[in-house]
Amino acid sequence: MMFYLRPRVKTELPAKGAVVRLRTSDRPKPVRSRPCQALALARDEGRRQTGLGYYEKRKRRLDGPMRSSSIFSFIQQERPRDFMKTNPPTWLVPVVAIFTLQTISAFLSRLIPIVAPAMSDEFGWSGSSIGYLTASNAVGGLAVLVAGSALLRQIGGMRMLQLTLLLGAACVVFFLYPSLVLVLFACFVMGMSNGAANPAGSEVLQKFSPPGKRNLIFSIKQAGVPLGGMVAGLLIPLVIVLAGWRIALFVCALVVLLPTLLTWRLSPALDGTAGKKGRLFAVPTRESLRMLRVPLAALADNPGLLKMSVVGSLFAASQSCWFAFTVIYLVDRLGFSLSLAGAVFAVMQVGGVIGRVALGWLSDQLGSATATLSIAAILSAASTALLGVTSTQWPLWAIVLLAFVAGCSAAGWNGVQIAEVARRSPPRLIAETAAGAGILVSLVNIAAPTAFALFITATGHYDYAFICAGACSLFVLAFLPRERCGAS
Repeated sequence: MMFYLRPRVKTELPAKGAVVRLRTSDRPKPVRSRPCQALALARDEGRRQTGLGYYEKRKRRLDGPMRSSSIFSFIQQERPRDFMKTNPPTWLVPVVAIFTLQTISAFLSRLIPIVAPAMSDEFGWSGSSIGYLTASNAVGGLAVLVAGSALLRQIGGMRMLQLTLLLGAACVVFFLYPSLVLVLFACFVMGMSNGAANPAGSEVLQKFSPPGKRNLIFSIKQAGVPLGGMVAGLLIPLVIVLAGWRIALFVCALVVLLPTLLTWRLSPALDGTAGKKGRLFAVPTRESLRMLRVPLAALADNPGLLKMSVVGSLFAASQSCWFAFTVIYLVDRLGFSLSLAGAVFAVMQVGGVIGRVALGWLSDQLGSATATLSIAAILSAASTALLGVTSTQWPLWAIVLLAFVAGCSAAGWNGVQIAEVARRSPPRLIAETAAGAGILVSLVNIAAPTAFALFITATGHYDYAFICAGACSLFVLAFLPRERCGAS
């Protein structure tokens, strides 16, 4: 390193014997070359980013002068690297992965009530058959919750969810045959992913989510359910109009397959099964058959946990009727086209996305899941009853607004309820209690659409059926635990 000295003193020589004293400003100052200026810039930048003590400490550890031939290599070596790295939070990848699979699982189930009107017209089925298809879909989810606990524990919840999604996408081909039995079987297999979604999400997110944001993160995960319905409500009617319902089925299968395969490698790390060896499917034993009662038995040990699970089943009555019969009701009774009915269905799902995130945020802010679910219950009961009294004289904006409010309430409770079930559960039984709560919800998802369809077949009155479904939401107020149950 070279320094060039430039004197700043006067050029006249002093008299002989005179004492010369130079002022500080008159003393020679070093003039840095361009490489030295680059070093100074790097030093100032490092001090600005990391504090004044970094280079002083670094300089003491250096042995001898700089020997690098390139000044730029020294700058790269000396420049701090910590400020260049912004590590994402540890919960981000699990939330994105589970959110994606939850959305695809909901999309797979929501295509049934959207495609069914077009299939019914061609095959000559009645409109009430949609209720039976939806009930079969719920039976598939129930089968996984009851009989899949041991398999979920063995291979991991996320892997099980991925496997059920692949099976559901493959069974779409059975919709091409005009056989109600085959379509019921396909709906059963497609519903298995719904049964695996909640236990898988609860186990993964409870493991990775910070306590202060748990309700919000669970609600974000559950927002994937209405988001999947929104995508189905916008995409499927459009493809049906352009290319027919058969092509729409293959498009739906492709939509399910791609995200499932993209997240395939994440499951060992998130499930905690990396490095484990063993058979994928164990042979059932007497002990494994006894484990079938574990999910419901896990709920019975905690009264507050059981009440919160019953709350979810009561909410599910209104939610399942909205999801199953909104499109066919708008088409048959209000004279909407399939595309317009699908758009209203999509608006309801948008409300579900906003409602689940908003209710989760509100629950964290209030510190009370009970208060939040009480608000959702009142709005759900009112919007469901009002849907039954709509008529062709109602303006379109009123029906769209009603669908949005119903999405925020009747389809927005899930995240808060599931997070509260996970919070009340013993740490080692989170998957089992989530499965037990899901069993109760699945039972209602089977019973409510079936009873709704039977009632419509017998009486032809949609209004009374929707009013009864809305009344179930009011019973939520009686079963909510009274103690303050905030996020922890």
